[in-house]
Amino acid sequence: MNEGLIKNKGFVTLMLAQTISSIGDWLSIVAIITLVGLKWNASPMEVSLIFLCLAAPMALFGPIAGSLADRFNRKTLMIVSDLIRAGLILILTLADTIIVVYVCLFAVGIFSSVFIPAKNGKLKEIVSESEMKSAMSFSAMIDSSTKVLGPFLSGMLVSALGSQLVFLVDSITFIASAFIIFFLPKTAYSLESNEQENKLKTSFKTEFTIGFSFIKNNLFLSIGLVFLGISLLLIQLADSQLIVLIRELTSASPDLFGYLVTASGIGMFLAGFLLARKTEYKSFTLMLVGALGLGISFGTMALFTMFDAGLSIIWMPLLGFLAGFSATLVFVPFHASVQIETPVHMTGRVFGVVNSVATTATIIGPLLGGWLSTVVGVLPAFFISSSLLVLISFIGSLINKKRREDAAY
Repeated sequence: MNEGLIKNKGFVTLMLAQTISSIGDWLSIVAIITLVGLKWNASPMEVSLIFLCLAAPMALFGPIAGSLADRFNRKTLMIVSDLIRAGLILILTLADTIIVVYVCLFAVGIFSSVFIPAKNGKLKEIVSESEMKSAMSFSAMIDSSTKVLGPFLSGMLVSALGSQLVFLVDSITFIASAFIIFFLPKTAYSLESNEQENKLKTSFKTEFTIGFSFIKNNLFLSIGLVFLGISLLLIQLADSQLIVLIRELTSASPDLFGYLVTASGIGMFLAGFLLARKTEYKSFTLMLVGALGLGISFGTMALFTMFDAGLSIIWMPLLGFLAGFSATLVFVPFHASVQIETPVHMTGRVFGVVNSVATTATIIGPLLGGWLSTVVGVLPAFFISSSLLVLISFIGSLINKKRREDAAY
């Protein structure tokens, strides 16, 4: 992290809250996937519905949540969201059927859809434009670090004390996050023109249209958002079925899934670290490289699984590392560009649109992955995802080349 960000107390406070909350998220997610996928032996579609329950609220309520983040105090929205999610996670300690899990996760997703645009808007308030790429990369490093630490802690806690304790710890992390967010500054900017006076008079539909129009009128953001949505759909098609793919191996175990997630987190951390240090990058080029890397990773996983290759404890985490590294190259440059390009008073609406598109893809992806894995098998589903990721990387490179040629004239 550069010196300016270290001295920025608001940024440090926000990142500390994000760290604690993200650790709790990974504690519960890994526990749920392990419980449902391996212990309850859920079908591919039932596994996909777990991801659907988390993603659907963002797609359904993302635009409204984005408008809320621009209308009301972002700090208050984050605190309320954390406290309600803490209560909802506690209900999982009593879950004995998959239906209870679905309902709780859907409710958690609703309040996550409020928290995310509020957090992004708050970040825009407290970080200068010149430091935004480093800030976004550091945020990604936190997410990836907790993706390493969370599964590790989750595995130990589930093995020693059971999943109920994991959910209890997750609830406590949300409460701790809310407490830390309380110390953030209330407001650090002035709204432009008559925005503050008029914002309560506009409808949610109008504000969504404003955010969508802003993206549509920015060539990079519009192309990047389409690419991001397609990439996410294909990633989720395969990612949602990883536990099903692992079951195809004779050496399948709950530990292998944990190692895979941990290695993926290490890859994400390394990519975030490099992006934080080298901020003079071409965002769309990195997104294309990331899609290609993901395609190679998923395709190789399927190939090795098809032949039931030995030493899966080695090659599966290595390919997970490549996938995590590549995924960061897709997500971080685009989100950093959105933060830089978007005026502070519109961040909620713009990120509401971005999150809505992204999570719509994460809804379709798991459903498509579950359906394909059921109809044609998990291996063909992975090969399809891999091939299409490589294809869109190639198509994107052609579009990028044409865009540069047009700019040269």
